[in-house]
Formats: sequence, structure tokens, C-alpha cells
Amino acid sequence: MPEIMIAGPAGRLEGRYKHARMPGAPVALILHPNPQRGGTMNNKIAYSMFQTFADNGFSTLRFNFRGVGRSQGEFAQGEGELSDAAAALDWLQSVNPNPAAIWVGGFSFGAWIGMQLLMRRPEIDSYVSIAPPANLYDFNFLAPCPNEGLIVQGGQDQIVSLESVGKLIEKLKDQRGPEGVDYRVIESAGHFFNNEGETEQMLGYVNDYIKKTFATQKVAA
Repeated sequence: MPEIMIAGPAGRLEGRYKHARMPGAPVALILHPNPQRGGTMNNKIAYSMFQTFADNGFSTLRFNFRGVGRSQGEFAQGEGELSDAAAALDWLQSVNPNPAAIWVGGFSFGAWIGMQLLMRRPEIDSYVSIAPPANLYDFNFLAPCPNEGLIVQGGQDQIVSLESVGKLIEKLKDQRGPEGVDYRVIESAGHFFNNEGETEQMLGYVNDYIKKTFATQKVAA
């Protein structure tokens, strides 16, 4: 898995990239949790999502936000990290000029950044958000959300309240209809899906959603 360096707005961004063999393969950008709480591109959830998308034939990129690992710059309260994500997506599109689809996936802080990115980049087709921190950050930028996607939440999350995510889901369904978001709750799981089988269950939902979405697209075509 080659290491790459991307030209970002605050200096170079360190990443890992896996290129799909199929010409015109879909692409996915994976965003890691809060750098101020130790989040990196090697976080278990971010890395596992990266592998799941790659296993489904996506050209997949994960990277460190500014100030993390070998990425240059300093934490910028989300605004700078959104610019980093946009630069990473630019790079991903530059090496995949005609992808079948563009997805963004994020965990916690990365989910917040990813959902902001899809509001700014109309070419993004879908999203996967794991434990979006709806009680910690403002999601009112979803006005309305332009895409359907998947949200997975732990029922015992000690950082992101289930109530706040439930309100976000209600808002998304009001905007896009009952089928506008696929919402899954793993009742026993905390924020980091640390108990036995929880990460695997979460990844199962991600894998199923990817396969279902592409099957639907093929039927529609």
C-alpha cells in the first residue's frame, strides 16, 4: 500500500492509497477522527473502512489531517481540515479522472468533515458516517443534504449521544424522505466499537450498503 504525499493548503498531507485494478472504478475518501483526541488515518475504524471500500473495488484514499503524523500544519478547528479533505479529494480525482462513483466515509470528527465536504462538492454520490458527533458540532449546514447515505451509531456511545443522532436522522428523513438515510444502531456499542464483534458488525453494515447501492444503480441504469 503506497505512501503518498498530497499538496494541501497548509503544506503536505501524508496518505495511504490503494488503486483499483478496474478502469473507471469508484473512489472513496476516508476521514479520521479528531486529531486533538489522538485521531489518525490509522485509527481502527478509519482503517477498517478503508479496507472495506478497497475490497469492494474502490480506489481508496485515507490521509492524516494537518498536524497529524507527517502532515504539515496545525489543527484548525475543522475549517482547515475541511480544506484538507477537499485537497485530498482533488488528488483522488486527478488519478481517477472518470470514476464510476465518488464516496466519502468518516468516523466521528471525520464524519462531520465528510458531510460538510459533500455539501461543497456536488460530484460526491454517497457517504458513510460512523458516529457523527451531532451533539458536539453543528450539522445545520445540511440544508438540505444532497445525497443518500449510511449512518451507524453505537447505542451506548459515551461521547456522541444517541438522542442527538436521532434528531439528525429525523432531519435527514424530512429532507430526503424515509429512504433518504440508512440508519443502523449497534445497541451494545460504545463510541469506538471496542467490544467483541462490534467493529465487524459495523463493517458488515458498510459492506451491505455499498453492495446494495451499486446493485440499485445498475438496475436504474
